[in-house]
Amino acid sequence: MKKALQNLKLSTLDFLRNYFRRFQTFHEANDSLVQICGINDFFGNKHDFTDFLEFLEPRHIVSETIERREYGDFQTPSILSDLVCSILLKEGFTPKIVVEPTFGKGSFILSALKTFPKLKQVYGIEIYESYFWFTKFAILELFVENPYLNKPLIFLYCKDVFKFDFRLFEKVATKENVLVLGNPPWITNSELSVLNSNNLPAKSNFKSYNGLDAITGKGNFDIGEYIILMMFKSFAKYRGYIAMLVKNSVIKNLTYDIPKMNYDISDMTALKFDAKAYFNASVEASLFKCRLGRSSHKYICKISSLGSPDLVESEFGWVDRKFVSDVALYQRSKAFDGHCPFIWRQGVKHDCSKVLELEIMSGKYINGFNEELTLEDDLIFGLVKSSDIQSPLISMPRKCIILTQKRVGEDTSYLADKYPNIYRYLTANSCFFSERKSSIYKGKPLFAIFGIGEYSFKPYKIAISGLYKKPSFSLILPFNNKPMMLDDTCYFLGFDDISEALIVLGILNRSYTKDLLRSIAFTDAKRPYTKDILMRINLFKIAESLGFENGRQLLTCLPDDISQYMTREKWDAFFAKYGKVQEEAYQRALFNEVSTTQHPSFNR
Repeated sequence: MKKALQNLKLSTLDFLRNYFRRFQTFHEANDSLVQICGINDFFGNKHDFTDFLEFLEPRHIVSETIERREYGDFQTPSILSDLVCSILLKEGFTPKIVVEPTFGKGSFILSALKTFPKLKQVYGIEIYESYFWFTKFAILELFVENPYLNKPLIFLYCKDVFKFDFRLFEKVATKENVLVLGNPPWITNSELSVLNSNNLPAKSNFKSYNGLDAITGKGNFDIGEYIILMMFKSFAKYRGYIAMLVKNSVIKNLTYDIPKMNYDISDMTALKFDAKAYFNASVEASLFKCRLGRSSHKYICKISSLGSPDLVESEFGWVDRKFVSDVALYQRSKAFDGHCPFIWRQGVKHDCSKVLELEIMSGKYINGFNEELTLEDDLIFGLVKSSDIQSPLISMPRKCIILTQKRVGEDTSYLADKYPNIYRYLTANSCFFSERKSSIYKGKPLFAIFGIGEYSFKPYKIAISGLYKKPSFSLILPFNNKPMMLDDTCYFLGFDDISEALIVLGILNRSYTKDLLRSIAFTDAKRPYTKDILMRINLFKIAESLGFENGRQLLTCLPDDISQYMTREKWDAFFAKYGKVQEEAYQRALFNEVSTTQHPSFNR
């Protein structure tokens, strides 16, 4: 409370000192404050009231800032919350009830009070007590300076949103237009766990991921996404809107999941804004806006900007049961959206780069600590990383990697006898392996790695970086008569025959493939290209449209001793060999789509 008072204007403090001299009890003060600012039970008890009177004394009012709370807390500047509310008002929406599930310093509540003239009730939840009091006094100050402003009844709760019972609002929500408004934390559950935060939802695999997916990334979720899903569950059956500032990745995930939620939601829009300018945050973010209380069963999200909300720049969402990033571009590329006959693999994951990744300088191995090492060559392979995949052909690595296993889970005790130098080196650095935080290493052999298997040792690979916005595929050749490896930011197809690798490279690096990828991948994601995305490339459909000559055209930039392996005979033999594989892959994928991934709403 003290810090909240320190942010009030001197004129407001003078008003409060003079005004509250007349009251003897906190009940009297509360009754009067409801009339002034609409806040119900401004003081929760006698202690709050006496503290308030004490803190009003001039000796307590000094300049001091409220400390920033845990990472993920981006307090909304009033210019942005005012803009959001004004956009809703211009659309003709005049809510009677506003709900702010994480109101922070109250920017959105204040903007709503200033913008919407027919508000009857405002409900806000905030876990941090300093923000709770800050918002109360900010609202009081607003009405002291604007006594004729419409005064709805305001209920503010200092509680954990994940434990709050939103059924408290149901009786009033059934009758009036509801606006769920705000800016939930921009942080994931795993990041909060690292910070030992208590401000987390109950631990659950709320998207029902299975096995390895749940522990290697897909089980991680954004707190803002979780809160919006809570709001859907509580308010989707009532008339109104949701308007919340979130990362673009959250909006993508919500749009992807909405068909299976069976909530009455429609008119989804993402209004882009400059998060760097407003929050000094290097992240792509938007205002996510949707209508509550009705469903069009059209699972499309429009993209506009806060500066030009009526101008639709593009759309993403579900088209013909396929999730796409650009609806218009996809209409021109959807013939090539199918099922890849080969399995895309991710590169090696080890989380111990300073120990396992080496450079070769003057014929010597140098690790990440700049130590010169003498090691057995058998387990050292060339390594290609995302930043290396810039050209169609890679024959020399920048780094090498020690492979401690040839398959996941393989016992590594053999190192002591067969490769004593490597074993001594790894043992001397065993502390770095024990510090790896990912749960995938728990219970695994000493010096374990992941993303390794028989497929890793194919001599020829076609690879793409998962991190870069522009899709580019490279042919990876063996190095020192051994297959080169890729790190876990890359995806690849492995081949025993260089002719087959060249044919696939010629197909993948054509405009048909790249247009398809641009229409189904979200380039503002941390990892635009994933296995799920790449498995949708129908190589055979693209090859039919290309033909041999166009497929080979790209390979003219390769050295003659490489491109010579791409012949018409090899082309025809390749499709004769894998045509049946393609059809079987299609049938399997079609069955899986119908039986497991098809959303309930698509069956209506």
